[in-house]
Amino acid sequence: MERELLLLGLLRFQDMYGYQLNDLIDSHLGICVQLKKPTVYRLLNKMTDDGWVIYREEQEGNRPPRRVYTITSEGELAFQRLLRESLAEYRPAEFHSDISLAFLNVLPAEEVVPLLHKRRLVIENLLQTAHSREGHHGSFHVMVEHQIRHLSMELEWLDEIVARITAL
Repeated sequence: MERELLLLGLLRFQDMYGYQLNDLIDSHLGICVQLKKPTVYRLLNKMTDDGWVIYREEQEGNRPPRRVYTITSEGELAFQRLLRESLAEYRPAEFHSDISLAFLNVLPAEEVVPLLHKRRLVIENLLQTAHSREGHHGSFHVMVEHQIRHLSMELEWLDEIVARITAL
């Protein structure tokens, strides 16, 4: 329900059409949230069916009509409930790329270290992107800050692992 919480929360700020929501998520929150465009539209349709949002169609020039979504009072209640549930729970992060770490010893160190350096570059780029997304309004900066802390610690940990491997 985290994705619904995000969409409802964004619609609390202003009415938006799907493209606006996708663009806002991609350009400002993409470092923290992985939400694909088709998923956004599927969730908007589901939330419309559930009565959490309504939409009106607008047409601009010769462009096809677009749906502008508005949160309803039922959607506000759902948002408040989801927010409270989400704040109170904790789910450990899943690191899908960690499975390969279980098999580090299968490859020679001369091959593993350069591969981990490539991983490090990816993390550094993500961290740089996260830093460029700082300065959000409201509490969004807390979410970005959390991602920055995680990526910084990931770099520190990765350096320790490389040091251990090269010390062998």
